Amino acid sequence: MPVYQIDGLTPVVPLDSFVHPTAVLIGDVIIGHRVYVGPNACLRGDFGRIVVRDGANIQDNCVMHGFPNQETVVEEEGHIGHGAILHGCHIGRNALVGMNAVVLDEARIGENSIVGAAAFVKSRAVFDANKLIVGSPARAIRELQPQEIEWKKQGTREYQHLVERCQQTLHQVEPLRAVEENRQPLVFENGVVIKAAQKK
Repeated sequence: MPVYQIDGLTPVVPLDSFVHPTAVLIGDVIIGHRVYVGPNACLRGDFGRIVVRDGANIQDNCVMHGFPNQETVVEEEGHIGHGAILHGCHIGRNALVGMNAVVLDEARIGENSIVGAAAFVKSRAVFDANKLIVGSPARAIRELQPQEIEWKKQGTREYQHLVERCQQTLHQVEPLRAVEENRQPLVFENGVVIKAAQKK
């Protein structure tokens, strides 16, 4: 993976986390344990510190950045969907930020909350725990139900399993030129690959 030191600060990535080889980490980036960072994500700690705590995931094409003297933080079990932008904000424990959402400076997303896809969270906006947050500008429209919070937790567990799958089986190869005979899709149970599907 491209990892760059700047002004003497080097990103930190524990061995039990996975950062895709195309993701870029710069400077004051601190990754926790069992974290997944997806393809083409960019975590730029060249002004403010970037922190991704244990069990969180930062998916494909996400950007994390911030102004000087400002931290951008994703707490434990945070779940950041494809293409989201986090700038100088704080994402609470077990919160989800949907695909292509933008969360701006000094905004705070409460624990267990869900920010909808393509939402725009303004600077300094503060949302309490357990809220469904949608729109542009974003607003909390209701409390989340327990089953919705559990759905989010299951999705995050799947990304924690993906860390292990990537460490064990992901490697760069040349493409096949034709589909193999009897090619089987993956079969999952509770987010874990259990076997290849049987041909009918």
